[in-house]
Amino acid sequence: MNLQATTADFNELLIMAKNGNALAQYNLGLMYDNGEGIDQSYVKAFEWYSKAANQGYVNAQYNLGVMYNNGEGIDQSYTKAFEWYSKAANQGYVNAQYNLGVMYQNGHSVQKNDAKAVEWYSKAADQGHIKAQNNLGVMYAKGQNYTKAVDWYSKAADQGHVDAQFNLAVMYVKGQGVQKDDVKAVYWYNKAANQGDAGAQNNLGVMYETGRGVLKDDAKAVYWYSKAADQGDAGAQNNLGVMYAKGQGVGQNTALANEWYSKAADQGDVNAQYNLGVMYENGDGVDQSYAKAVNWYLKAANNGHNQAKLMLSRLQ
Repeated sequence: MNLQATTADFNELLIMAKNGNALAQYNLGLMYDNGEGIDQSYVKAFEWYSKAANQGYVNAQYNLGVMYNNGEGIDQSYTKAFEWYSKAANQGYVNAQYNLGVMYQNGHSVQKNDAKAVEWYSKAADQGHIKAQNNLGVMYAKGQNYTKAVDWYSKAADQGHVDAQFNLAVMYVKGQGVQKDDVKAVYWYNKAANQGDAGAQNNLGVMYETGRGVLKDDAKAVYWYSKAADQGDAGAQNNLGVMYAKGQGVGQNTALANEWYSKAADQGDVNAQYNLGVMYENGDGVDQSYAKAVNWYLKAANNGHNQAKLMLSRLQ
């Protein structure tokens, strides 16, 4: 579209909007919101969305809620965001229903209310909202209704939602709401891991290391631990350290083991803190230092590691 046509279209839309056409008002808001054909302006977007929203135009009501939520074109107000999301949600607008669920779940501008969160997530989930389906699964799992949790996780997981895929795998590992099935757990961990989920990558590494639901394969365990560790997952960093320390699935390298233990320990991973204590006590991959060993045993012990408490009592 050339500039002349864009200008003509804008002028026509402006006339319609000024004459009270809600759709035109909403579209003007969109143009200002996104900077389409005109200079971007949240203030003017808010102005036109407001006009349309006050006429009951549901898309504008939702967008007005977003602007209040984010403080775009107006001072941030979760209360006002809730008000406009509610108007849109009561007209069946699925994203508004989901957002109300989030606000009730987290207590943003309203009293935290799990029942209300479930109510709004259910409305959105029934319309196929993938995040609402996963969150509804979380709420049912929290209430220990594992069968319903699995139902909703499955709906979202089948649509590719990575958190739902991870959550569904956990349900199969624990046998909650489904028959315990490590093969299916591996299937869903693999789905989530291939989407980059660090927790799934670490857990998939555990399955390969222990041979649960899959043939034991230390090299593949190292592969998945490495993927998660590189993303900063503390559990995976510790697990990778163990593999290097033992030479499982990778050449033994105590220096690298200590490097990964250190990364995990600095994040508060209790097992890594204990493992570092062992390495410093024995001088594996580091200069032997009882002082540093005591330091790491103490950190682990303070985090509830029982073996670290025993080691500490022996050294002190």
